[in-house]
Amino acid sequence: MITLENLRKTYHHKGREIHALNGVSLHVAPGEIYGVVGQSGAGKSTLIRCVNLLERPDSGRVIVAGRELTALPPAALLRARHKIGMIFQHFNLLSSRTVYDNIALPLELVGASKKTIASKVLPLLTLTGLEDKASHYPAQLSGGQKQRVAIARALAAEPQVLLSDEATSALDPKTTEDILNLLKDINAKLGLTILMITHEMEVVKQICHKVALIEDGQLVETADVDTFFTAPKSALGQRFVAQTQRFDLPDSYQRRLAADGIHPVIKIRFLGNKVDEPLLSSIARRFDVNVSIIQAKIEHIGHTTIGLIIAEILGDATRTADAVAWLQTQPVSTEILGYVE
Repeated sequence: MITLENLRKTYHHKGREIHALNGVSLHVAPGEIYGVVGQSGAGKSTLIRCVNLLERPDSGRVIVAGRELTALPPAALLRARHKIGMIFQHFNLLSSRTVYDNIALPLELVGASKKTIASKVLPLLTLTGLEDKASHYPAQLSGGQKQRVAIARALAAEPQVLLSDEATSALDPKTTEDILNLLKDINAKLGLTILMITHEMEVVKQICHKVALIEDGQLVETADVDTFFTAPKSALGQRFVAQTQRFDLPDSYQRRLAADGIHPVIKIRFLGNKVDEPLLSSIARRFDVNVSIIQAKIEHIGHTTIGLIIAEILGDATRTADAVAWLQTQPVSTEILGYVE
């Protein structure tokens, strides 16, 4: 549905060249929700603005729904853009227009009749949960409601592609979750292809099918979202994933750790159906040790379940060593964080 081939974009600022995109190629299949992540200044926003040619790349090709946008004359490009919806971080609603009229704007711009506009806007109000807000103005809405209006407006022209540029960055966590659930619902019901730019890894976890990691205008890594979060290939990907897990030993335990000792503190990482296996009770029975769970959590990412446990193994030196050695032969990741006397 979206194919980007060797995109390059350079800006000139105070005598310096800034390579925002440096040979980026990407393919988003029909019906996918594809996330592009990276740090500030990595080139994410330039990338998404090149998809609908709000920014024209210096070189390379942009193909959307089988049409090479970079080769179209201005009038044809304008028509093609009507099939590409876009939502932004700060909503970009017109304060003097009601919710209904904001949603209707793209249809008015192409000369649609009032009857046609009503036939499209009213279902979108229902789809986005705004039925009772049609006559409200943006100043009367919450941030989440404003973003719902922006999403409905982006869908008004029945686009084949929806571009999301940090669309949840200005929202609180609960509202973010609601908006992401709405986008998932739209993707499922309409089969809409969605390309998302975000710096929020939790957004990628919750909604995306695939993810691309960008740094200094170059693609560092692309993968299915569950593969990325379970086995990132690049060093940058590993840092991003580690930041999202936030599963470190509490400070009270960290201060008690020594480099060696009798009672090991271990971190275990499970994938898939291994989450359901009773490994800790197995080592307790097998090696006659006690296991004290310090903290644990389970995450569902894509089609994969990830389990994380930090635990202390209590027993004599031989038994605890044997227990750890046995765990390290199992199909889980086991790391010794230190020892507690």
